[in-house]
Amino acid sequence: MDTASMGAHADVRTAPRALATEAVHAGRDDLARQGLHAPPIDLSTTYPSYDSRGEAARIDAFAATGAEPDGPPVYGRLGNPTVARFETALARLEGTGAAVAFASGMAALSAVLLVRASMGLRHVVAVRPLYGCSDHLLTAGLLGSEVTWTDPAGIAEALRPDTGLVIVESPANPTLAEVGLRAVAHACGSVPLLVDNTFATPVLQRPAEQGARLVLHSATKYLGGHGDVLAGVIACDEEFAGRLRQVRFATGGVLHPLAGYLLLRGLSTLPVRVRAASANAAELARRLAADPRVAHVHYPRIGGAMVSFEIHGDPHEVIAGVRLITPAVSLGSVDTLIQHPASISHRIVDADDRRGAGVSDRLLRMSVGLEDVEDLWSDLDGALGRPLGGAANCATSHSKPAPADAQLPLRR
Repeated sequence: MDTASMGAHADVRTAPRALATEAVHAGRDDLARQGLHAPPIDLSTTYPSYDSRGEAARIDAFAATGAEPDGPPVYGRLGNPTVARFETALARLEGTGAAVAFASGMAALSAVLLVRASMGLRHVVAVRPLYGCSDHLLTAGLLGSEVTWTDPAGIAEALRPDTGLVIVESPANPTLAEVGLRAVAHACGSVPLLVDNTFATPVLQRPAEQGARLVLHSATKYLGGHGDVLAGVIACDEEFAGRLRQVRFATGGVLHPLAGYLLLRGLSTLPVRVRAASANAAELARRLAADPRVAHVHYPRIGGAMVSFEIHGDPHEVIAGVRLITPAVSLGSVDTLIQHPASISHRIVDADDRRGAGVSDRLLRMSVGLEDVEDLWSDLDGALGRPLGGAANCATSHSKPAPADAQLPLRR
């Protein structure tokens, strides 16, 4: 049984290492000492203990602080060695003190809201657009939260004494709008800022370095990277992580060990996958920007593998016309996916709110994969069909502001 990794957050090297190196080695630093090369998978749901007094003391300590128990594991809902390895690795990549994994991204966000609500801080300030289900969770008040929607400039004014959280997504789903995270973090004051970093990944952006206290990932996407794992994770400081672990234990939103194993394996190739897919995406964005069938292209200043574009024709015809590209929800896999947000990912958002956030009915969102870019363009070109009469070339937008050192892969 692999018990060494239960203390994996402390079992890391302190010397700085490049992101690509961390992606390969973080969470695996103890393997050689165990005579192992590949990380083991611990599928146990429970663990034997002949020291019931000691086990009781460790459970009491967890109940008080949410800190990971010292010694062998206790129960699968409290923690798992394989999942702990992934948490260690993700924390290292995001530059935070800890990370807590959940069964999905929505379970992770729900846990954050429950932590703040337990402290009497139910008010949330949020910037649209967000992922559609995140928007719905806040708007519907399903967990007792109350939300104030604002633009980045209005965050400070929207704060109240009972504000427990500020939420932004940058680049945002599905318009790829970006916000200045450092300025937003400053506007939050003492209120924790949560940044959904799913689209950027730590390869392109590390929000904690810009003042965010909480970094959310739908790990289903780029962190896993192969469309075969469902997971979520919050990277944060150890104090907040302890509270998240307590909520996870109480609510049962735990990550399965096999998913933890697949995520750790996915992280090892994350920098390579993101950079290769981003190169494909930038090239497709350039071609779309020059195409008279396309009205507008959205592509982030920080780059990335996501492209959104509005067309002059019927977006449903494009969805029906692709053959190599897969028409499906989700994103971040090695293969290219396309979907119509107004029909799928953001259907749950009120139509006026959706359009007000820039999610038009003609917008398509494409998660670009690792196929040859010429094959992708050939498929997309065929699905777009013939140009409409009188259609003009599109404009290409970047969200503002851009980082001072941003490499702009696509310019006007």
